[in-house]
Amino acid sequence: MRVTKTLAFAGLFAAAAAAHAAPVTYRLDPNHTMVLFSWSHFGFSHPTADLHLGQGTLTFDPQHPEQARVEVSLPLDGLDTHAPALDEHLKKPDFFDAARYPVVTYRSTKVEPLGGNRFRVTGDLTVHGTTRPVVLEATLNKLGPHPMTKKASIGFDATGSLKRSDFGVSMYVPNVSDEISLRITTEGSVAQ
Repeated sequence: MRVTKTLAFAGLFAAAAAAHAAPVTYRLDPNHTMVLFSWSHFGFSHPTADLHLGQGTLTFDPQHPEQARVEVSLPLDGLDTHAPALDEHLKKPDFFDAARYPVVTYRSTKVEPLGGNRFRVTGDLTVHGTTRPVVLEATLNKLGPHPMTKKASIGFDATGSLKRSDFGVSMYVPNVSDEISLRITTEGSVAQ
């Protein structure tokens, strides 16, 4: 009888531990991450550029999504506007000053579940040596094993906006818009 009680207790303990799974940290995949930003160019067009991911992690527990954390670095040498001359211009001192400030970073400070698969993520964005809070509206696309690698994986989309003048990047405002729109898509897997 004692063995049966011990086994039952061990089974209950294992079930309780599984129900309270620990947060999982995913390494974001640079090949499946796009950080796009767009602006108005004198009202005539709305160009879009991509900041390629350098490194990034996302820690997430579906039981406690408010404890999620994201941290990314975006080297400016990966800036891509699809116009090489514009890439070089944006890296100069009158815009990003990439020689002095070569990396853009984002670190979450708060995650608010909004119901379903939607979240509001507040974080510190550092651009041009200046750090300001930026809010992203995020959607969890999928959580589970990746069909190709079989690794535990996660995917999110997010949108947001910021004023570039808040970061000391104000050349040509207001003709080239101060407001920058952000659109992000990313996926990552557990590193093994």
